[in-house]
Amino acid sequence: MLIKCYSAALQGISASLVTIEIHAVSGADFSLVGLPDNAVKESRDRIRAALLVNGYHLPVKRLTINMAPADLKKEGSCYDLPLAIGMLHVAEELPAKHLEDYMMVGELSLDGTLQPIRGILPIALCAKENNFKGLILPAANAREAAVVEGLDVIAADTLLDVIRHLSDIQTIPPTQACLDDDLMQNAHTDDADFSDIRGQQAVRRAMEVAAAGGHNMLMVGPPGAGKSMLAKRLPTILPPLTLDEALETTKIHSVAGLLHNGQALVRQRPFRSPHHTITDVALIGGGQNPRPGEISLAHNGVLFLDEVPEYKRSVLEVMRQPLEDRKITVSRQKQTVDYPASFMLVAAMNPCPCGHYGDPQHTCVCTPSQIHRYKSRLSGPLLDRIDIHCSVQAVPYELLRSEQPSESSAVVRERVVKARNIQQQRFAGTPIHCNAQMSAKQVRKYCRIDEAGDKLLRNAMDKFGLSARAYDRILKVARTIADLDGANDITSVHLMEAISYRQLDRDTWGE
Repeated sequence: MLIKCYSAALQGISASLVTIEIHAVSGADFSLVGLPDNAVKESRDRIRAALLVNGYHLPVKRLTINMAPADLKKEGSCYDLPLAIGMLHVAEELPAKHLEDYMMVGELSLDGTLQPIRGILPIALCAKENNFKGLILPAANAREAAVVEGLDVIAADTLLDVIRHLSDIQTIPPTQACLDDDLMQNAHTDDADFSDIRGQQAVRRAMEVAAAGGHNMLMVGPPGAGKSMLAKRLPTILPPLTLDEALETTKIHSVAGLLHNGQALVRQRPFRSPHHTITDVALIGGGQNPRPGEISLAHNGVLFLDEVPEYKRSVLEVMRQPLEDRKITVSRQKQTVDYPASFMLVAAMNPCPCGHYGDPQHTCVCTPSQIHRYKSRLSGPLLDRIDIHCSVQAVPYELLRSEQPSESSAVVRERVVKARNIQQQRFAGTPIHCNAQMSAKQVRKYCRIDEAGDKLLRNAMDKFGLSARAYDRILKVARTIADLDGANDITSVHLMEAISYRQLDRDTWGE
């Protein structure tokens, strides 16, 4: 007797079809092949207990179970449910008429309860791509899978529910998607707002430009000047996620196991702020069983590195490639996976080890060599990939006590959204979402400057010794400033502001 049922295996943020073949002959043996890990091998004991509690038994036969394709590693406990259903068919406790219709995933408790698993959204997409009628899964994962249209999502609480559904005894109705109008809005759950910020007009403007174009940003200033406070309010002025962005972001968080039970989609742009003790693998992803790292969890959102010189040099340098390619390829001995990593890098640092270099209110006690060593922790190639450098000054007491209201996040976000809408129209039909993602060819097409602008930029390149990469990034920032102004052409005014944001490229900094 040969029985086939179907499941899926995660590869990065995608899933591949797994065919579970169960061959039964007379005897008493159990063999599981097809590169299963320990969690899959242990499923036999969980399945036996779940079947016994519900009045069923493992078939007393010699079972050979192959999980095809045999060269694809199978990880986790998501195969408990399809293996249990397949064994019930072998024992002739269940008719086989619906096996071809459904893909199945789910971990079994010893009492037969179905436990939620990670990576449901890519698994649901895989089921649809392979033309299955539906996906049978734990009830806690149902809303996440239901966002995939054209797929019957059968949510079950227990193994017994699945048996009754497949036996046509008690059919489970498909779960309907609940994509409310507010689902795609930035649902900020805290009270953080740009109106909390006193003073810092230049930095607020720089953050608005960064948000409008998706540009990387570095803030330099003394301790307590408000760098962290500013960074944490950046997500409040970013535009809402589009449906495509929300789906891709949700896939990453689903694979990482970070979605709350019952959550359908990630509603707001991620904000990740890892501690400076983070390792290379935790930042870029990987491990023995590869998982997304912080740069991928920040996809379509913000990665904030506070006190950036305190991070290990190797940790900072591994970001150079994903900052350019907006993805990270993790290669291990047995597999290679790609994770998207299109994020805004926002970093903050002090101007020197003591934090008071250039502060008129405090005396800096650092020597020039100490300042130079501190500055050099941030390498030139990495600094070159940061579009906007800005200085954050301590806020005077009068401004701290001022009752005059500042612009709210809603007002700033309205301008940012208008600029992003211009960019969406500009890049319609391409995978580009904002100006920061433009290729060199697109920079030449959309960032043309007149003769006066060319002279201005040439002088800046010669004076500050800027690189070709800095040249492109200045033009991208200038394009964003022009979009905020609603201008079709980049003028000298736009270029001057963009050049002013390259202050750390100047030789005088830190000397």
